[in-house]
Amino acid sequence: MGALDGGHLCVELDNGMKLDTIDLGLEKEPETIAIEDAVKVLLQGLGEDVNREGLKKTPFRVAKALREETRGYKQKVKDIVQGALFPEVGLYDGVGHAGGAGGLVIVRDLDLFSYCESCLLPFQVKCHVAYVPSGQRVVGLSKLSRVADIFAKRLQDPQRLADEVCSALHHGIKPAGVAVILQCLHIHFPNLESVFLGSKHQGWVKLLVSSGSGIFANENADVWSDFLGLLKFRGVTVERILTRDSTKQSWCPSYSSSVAKISSEFVAPNPGMVAAVATILRYLGEDPSREELLETPSHFVRWLMNFQNTKLEMKLNGIACCRTDLLKPSGEVCSHNNEQMHSELNLSFWSQCEHHLLPFHGVVHIGYFCPEGFNPIGKSLLQSIVHFYGFKLQVQERLTRQIAETVSPILGGDIMVVVEANHTCMISRGIEKFGSNTATTAVLGRFSTDPAARAMFLQSIPNSTTSGIL
Repeated sequence: MGALDGGHLCVELDNGMKLDTIDLGLEKEPETIAIEDAVKVLLQGLGEDVNREGLKKTPFRVAKALREETRGYKQKVKDIVQGALFPEVGLYDGVGHAGGAGGLVIVRDLDLFSYCESCLLPFQVKCHVAYVPSGQRVVGLSKLSRVADIFAKRLQDPQRLADEVCSALHHGIKPAGVAVILQCLHIHFPNLESVFLGSKHQGWVKLLVSSGSGIFANENADVWSDFLGLLKFRGVTVERILTRDSTKQSWCPSYSSSVAKISSEFVAPNPGMVAAVATILRYLGEDPSREELLETPSHFVRWLMNFQNTKLEMKLNGIACCRTDLLKPSGEVCSHNNEQMHSELNLSFWSQCEHHLLPFHGVVHIGYFCPEGFNPIGKSLLQSIVHFYGFKLQVQERLTRQIAETVSPILGGDIMVVVEANHTCMISRGIEKFGSNTATTAVLGRFSTDPAARAMFLQSIPNSTTSGIL
């Protein structure tokens, strides 16, 4: 998450290139500059100081990430497929299908990431591609993944993504047929007010879509049974593939009636911020007037306003009244021998990386000591504190520290906080480390000097359940 200022770091790579010169070309391009200016408008609309440490380079980081992850607009399928078709004979004799004349070819579990065209939030894709060769030729298997990635690196809708990948492969390879199945996972980011009001929240929206051409055009064809059978053999369960009509207006959480109702009541889109998002769309190569994108700027701004820099700190002062009194009736401080360890585990949180303006989410675990027989602090109070610091432009290290410093006077000073999170910026851009998870800790009081206490608390933490990977 953290990054050193380029002016203080000058490392040479093996080829002699300096790290601080790698992005100079991209940084000077007019598209990048225009997106940077738009991001500054968004940050200012959140009440942030664009010159504060941590945000100085955010406009460029966001512009770079968006341009990298929408590079599919400038890529062509024929540049990938041409030269990657190889002769392969079929069966020499007998009845059947194999090789380059009718044998089924499947590439499974392609991990992709795309940006939802309705809200500009990234969504995960597990892609499975099948094709039946014809004309005694096959395509290099890696090209199936590269073609799928071209269309994933655009603002997308799941069904259109499946259709575009299928159509492109059919025209590029000219097989007997192509089939594409996508397992999609969209983060359902809660509204700030909804979590403080205690509403139940489902963190993910899942969708399964398919597309077929040629002999796969008929969804009841026997070849579909072969394809699905091999997916089940791999452990992929395809229970229900939605039809095109059922995916309309139901995929993106921004179209949810409850989300739309809360957003309209609490947040009126800032016209300047809406115009800034439209500018970003334009310089990414999209048409903001396209029907599917008309509401996208407003959806994105409503979501982003969850993280505005407000004066909510004043409302947190009342929590100090709940400060735990760890003194015996006689006024003597309780000894460690009379204390018991307590913990609150899996306190959920959602936040926004201030370096890339991409969401990260996970769980918080809090361990503390209190006297034997003492009633532990209620979970709802600790959950409120976690949400309070989560709904800001954040970095995980700061979030962990802020939670620890806030709960310390409430819980008695002997505190350990563990935050486990999945960062979209780790998997939707750059290194694209699918399945990666980040843990940070903060230890105060007894926990900072007692390894046995730390070990006891860490053993109580369940296996991580924060990952949304399909």
